[in-house]
Amino acid sequence: MTTTQVAAMETSDIAALKTAQVAALSTTQVVALTTDQITALKTTNIAALTTTQVTKLTTDQVVALSTGGAAALSTANVAVLTTTQVAAMETSDIAAFKTSQVAALTTTQVVVLTTDQVAAISTAGVAAMSTTQVVKLTTDQVVALGTSQTGALRTANVAVLTTTQVAAAKQKMSQPSRPAKSQP
Repeated sequence: MTTTQVAAMETSDIAALKTAQVAALSTTQVVALTTDQITALKTTNIAALTTTQVTKLTTDQVVALSTGGAAALSTANVAVLTTTQVAAMETSDIAAFKTSQVAALTTTQVVVLTTDQVAAISTAGVAAMSTTQVVKLTTDQVVALGTSQTGALRTANVAVLTTTQVAAAKQKMSQPSRPAKSQP
């Protein structure tokens, strides 16, 4: 099947593909998938993608992954996402990551997480982070962690935080939360 033929497939046809068929797509065929086609892929098909296929996904394709699709990525696939792909992920996709997926993030991937993405990591996900990952968090990323996330950091992880990071986190926690402004 040519890339033109793949791109022309209806989303209902894409959704009907079996996992073996998705796994057999060449990287050029994967790149030819439209964002609507990526969204139509079942989570079992996302899970069947090879690491080679995942590294070839465009940022638009990564953004098009459903939240369930992001959660279906294997840990091997999470580990091979490019920093551009990780930075493009929606916060809801990061929030859907299982603890094993958070633990699979490389240090170069952790560095590019936005503060919103860091804030979206589940408390269990933060607890699963290695000291190697935590040491790479920027001060802004540490400040972005919520109280429950900060409390979930393991002792070894807290020990690798810099004094600047700890001071910034303390300052954030000591500020009274402001009530939301009412709409007129």
